[in-house]
Amino acid sequence: MDHPKEKCGIFAVVGHEDAAKLTYFGLYALQHRGQESAGIVVSDGRHVREHKAMGLVADIFNERILNELKGHIALGHVRYSTTGSSLLVNAQPFRIQYSGKSLAIAHNGNLVNAREIRAQLEDGGSIFQTTMDSEVVLHLTAKCIKKGLEQAMIETMAQVKGAYSMAVMTEDTIIAARDPNGFRPLCLGKLDSGFVVSSETCAMDLVDATYLREIEPGEIVLINESGIKSIPSGITSRKSHCIFELIYFARPDSNIFSENVYLFRKRQGHLLAKAFPRDVDLVMPFPDSGNYAAIGYAQASGIPYEMGVIRNHYVGRTFIQPSQSMRNFGVKVKLNPVRELLKGKRVLIIEDSIIRGTTARTRVKTLRKIGAKEVHMLVSCPPHRFPCYYGIDFSSKGELIAAEKTVEEIGNFVGLDSLGYLSIDDLIKATDIPREDLCLACFDGQYPVPIDTSFTKTCLEMK
Repeated sequence: MDHPKEKCGIFAVVGHEDAAKLTYFGLYALQHRGQESAGIVVSDGRHVREHKAMGLVADIFNERILNELKGHIALGHVRYSTTGSSLLVNAQPFRIQYSGKSLAIAHNGNLVNAREIRAQLEDGGSIFQTTMDSEVVLHLTAKCIKKGLEQAMIETMAQVKGAYSMAVMTEDTIIAARDPNGFRPLCLGKLDSGFVVSSETCAMDLVDATYLREIEPGEIVLINESGIKSIPSGITSRKSHCIFELIYFARPDSNIFSENVYLFRKRQGHLLAKAFPRDVDLVMPFPDSGNYAAIGYAQASGIPYEMGVIRNHYVGRTFIQPSQSMRNFGVKVKLNPVRELLKGKRVLIIEDSIIRGTTARTRVKTLRKIGAKEVHMLVSCPPHRFPCYYGIDFSSKGELIAAEKTVEEIGNFVGLDSLGYLSIDDLIKATDIPREDLCLACFDGQYPVPIDTSFTKTCLEMK
């Protein structure tokens, strides 16, 4: 894959009789954030029910299942594993029973000290059911639950480090929390007489919820029938919003970190056009990753924008893999070029990232084969030279082509006539966010939360 996998998505509803169905639609809108598994936990105040499975939201839930998930509080999750294997036991929300209480968690991010905490808890007799870093949060919360849910969450947040936007659910309460750096997005909305928590605003739009605000970095928000209570965790740190959420992960119709994703990506394209003027016949993306930056480049340069490659939107996860004798078929099943449009043309491809370079190489080779005269590529972010330990699935330098090769060498490897990357300075210009409030570690190696060697080893073991 030339692109990292999506991470996870969270959606929760408090105070609505159709909580499970609303959560289903919320997860449907967040499907881009994880396609390995999905789950929903609901409560009517006394009984807690759940359903989760491997696969896509629409394949896991149906009308009968949703009708059985009765309750006015629901917590949902879509998952792509960055720590913990892709197994049903690791699907979320993850739920336990402790001291007469039901506790469920949905988590987006990576805890960089999970291995250390887990070892301490196991030494004290705790028994873990999964390989997820998220499970340590429930163990820590359960140890303090007699002090009340608020205090338990405050003490838990004081111990965990790294990236986490998460929601914990009891029989009558949702408590949402965001790490002090604010790596991952998490927002709050109003729905009739109830409330919604979501990873992105696009899910709120689908269920007609009114966006209220972002949950602030380091904030704990308790939501139940009494309303909303904001609780400061007491932990302060500089903001470190993950810039790759804006570049790639978030849906273009979402607002995250107070930025509209669609308009941000168009600005990337405008800045690319200014930095890298090209004498070409057309600008095109490989759908859907570079679509919006390509629109921005075309508008700023006056060069025609074309959809030179057509995407098949009906390729699901259960697609039968082609045999060795059909290997060329496998390349075309998702994206197929428009021969008559591209033959004899000087083509500029706009991409949002090159991670490993192998898929881009195959696609460029296809464009050459159908007769493209020249193939150039511009990338709407800087080269990825450093691993991410905060929830993106490239956790070693060996997975990053830019860690080993120069821009010219990458261009030669992919088979391009020219290659250019947006600079870090121009990337920041595309936002309204101060540089000091962004995590740029995958580009510059400056990690906001220190990483120890045991955690990097864990990342590699759990991949």
